[in-house]
Amino acid sequence: MTEQQQSFDFSPGLPAWAQNLAVFDLETTGLDLREARIVSACAVEIDANGQVIGANSEWLADPVIDIPTQASDVHGITTEVARRDGRPAAEVVSELLETLRGFFERGLPVVAYNAPYDFTILHFEALRHGLEPLQNPGPIIDPLVIDKFKDKFRKGKRRLENAADFYQVSLDDAHNATADAVAAGRVAQAIARRWSNELPSTAAELHDLQVGWSEYLDADFENFMRRCGACWP
Repeated sequence: MTEQQQSFDFSPGLPAWAQNLAVFDLETTGLDLREARIVSACAVEIDANGQVIGANSEWLADPVIDIPTQASDVHGITTEVARRDGRPAAEVVSELLETLRGFFERGLPVVAYNAPYDFTILHFEALRHGLEPLQNPGPIIDPLVIDKFKDKFRKGKRRLENAADFYQVSLDDAHNATADAVAAGRVAQAIARRWSNELPSTAAELHDLQVGWSEYLDADFENFMRRCGACWP
């Protein structure tokens, strides 16, 4: 545990909205939001202790296209494995959409770390397979946005592995869809405890606030890069 981690207390009670969450993560063929294909996915529920409850839903898809080495080196799923063991991509995408719709219809907040990435890829995968995309999904909780906005000046990277380490959340199998999804949910719960007095009381309010926070963070980063660029020879 670092000195920085000892400087605050994670013990305050968990807000009501964070006591039962859905968590969502994708592993894909690449970073292009329109062209990347889903390779593996997880969408499950966790309880107030961060434990998986209900069906443990993880999918392995055959994305049809080759999985680039750069991607398989990250998540460990090769083209050969996906073609041998993966299910048809259209079936996987359909079931994933149905599962997430079920969460939203029940009013469960869905946690995704860097949520625009996962939800945008899922959107274009739905269109690719002639399926109905999620329409205005919510509430979505993005721990990355909340953490960056509430703790702007903390040094270091903000990848999920870094956030898990900082918030004392176990992540032993990074880039496995289920491990990442559950860790993101537990990070969201740790953030909810840390900032319980400064976050809204409902997930819907937090969802709306994150939109503005994300826009602010993007603009702030652009201004930073512009200022730094002016200093370079």
